[in-house]
Amino acid sequence: MADINRDVFETLPVPQAVRRMALPTIFSQLIVLIYNMADTFYLGRTNNPYMVAGAALILPVFNITISLAGLTGAGGGALISRLLGVSKVDEARKVSAFSFQVAIAITACFSIGALLFMKPLLGLLGASGNTFTYARQYVTCVIVLGGIPTVIANVMSYMCRSIGESRTSGFGMALGGIVNIILDPIFMFLIMKPGNEVLGAGIATMLSNCIACTFFITRVRRMKNNPVIRFYTNEGRPSGESIRSIFNVGVPSAVGTLLFDIDYVVIDKLMAGYTDIALAAIGLVLKVERLPLNIGVGMSLGMVPLVAYNYSSGNHKRMIDVLRFTLTVGALIGVASVVMYQFFAGDILRFFISDAETVRLGTAFLKARSIATPLMFLSFCPVFAFQGLGEGNTALFLAVARWAGLNIPMLFILNHFFGMYGIVWAQATADTLTVILTAIVAYRFYKSKLRSKPEECN
Repeated sequence: MADINRDVFETLPVPQAVRRMALPTIFSQLIVLIYNMADTFYLGRTNNPYMVAGAALILPVFNITISLAGLTGAGGGALISRLLGVSKVDEARKVSAFSFQVAIAITACFSIGALLFMKPLLGLLGASGNTFTYARQYVTCVIVLGGIPTVIANVMSYMCRSIGESRTSGFGMALGGIVNIILDPIFMFLIMKPGNEVLGAGIATMLSNCIACTFFITRVRRMKNNPVIRFYTNEGRPSGESIRSIFNVGVPSAVGTLLFDIDYVVIDKLMAGYTDIALAAIGLVLKVERLPLNIGVGMSLGMVPLVAYNYSSGNHKRMIDVLRFTLTVGALIGVASVVMYQFFAGDILRFFISDAETVRLGTAFLKARSIATPLMFLSFCPVFAFQGLGEGNTALFLAVARWAGLNIPMLFILNHFFGMYGIVWAQATADTLTVILTAIVAYRFYKSKLRSKPEECN
């Protein structure tokens, strides 16, 4: 373990350890957000809301692709950190190789399926005659052709964080985002003919993910003193217990992302029942609101290896301190973001598109949805923590309860009674209940599995 950043797991003060693990991940999350919004920004320069809406429709499918990385990346990465906490390096190496191989196989099947069933898929997402062609161009590049490199890059990001290499993880993800920001205008406005801007954006995104994937592969192969991360090993598969642990955490992670995507699909479908302009407005809002949430996700991802390692090594006090610090900082960032969006929502949306009706609707939508930001962080951060602890059933329960039990039903209920403005208020309403439920579950876990060992928690 001497070569795997033992100090960040064991000895650094908690705020410093969280900063070291979280800041590179937050930076990469912000770059990823910027490059996701870069497509929207450049498409907005065409002042064609149908292009914006067509690309926005693919966000749930892209997020499903990312969830495939979480299927083995989240479960495998958390398990590796726990295995290192008890010095089982050989088993951690097998887990790493297994995680990569399964992720590639599943993603290949998903990409082929997206190609074969593209028309019904886009219809399910709410594509209309005005947006179908643009959505098809984008999904072909980003999902069909770019799915595997996207997933490999994300799995490798999980693996690097699991051994304390958060800087490598953050740089690799940021690199893809920066390259995409550079390539977007080149392909959209210089290489492609007018009318093919969405195709250009899709090609730029695909190439940027390929470059990020290449960086990770090259960096890991050159990484000195790395006894864990492997793409293949002839030592055999991990134990049955390890495989079950990978999916015990990975499946809830993927299901949570899938339900999150279904939530977005429902929002798009309900909003598409009003006007395409309303669909374009909510598409912009769903991207713009991600700024504080991506910071929160970055903090949570950086927290997971610290929680996992200290839980398995028995240092429960340090584990709880890490979680408490992360929750406090994340909640404060959420509150600050609410203030920012209330004052500057219109200015932010006008940065992306000048169409007056899109900006008017988007401003009202963003102000309403931003109220939920602190609640959303307090909802998902504990789920990340339970994944790190290997408590997949608890993580799955909270994810299903949040999305399938509360958020998605609330969309239909409030849409029925309050129309499209009810759609945007559903998040805050549902997440208020989610925070209460999460607090109850977390307290019961603490009382039953941690408080019983006071010498480790005081």
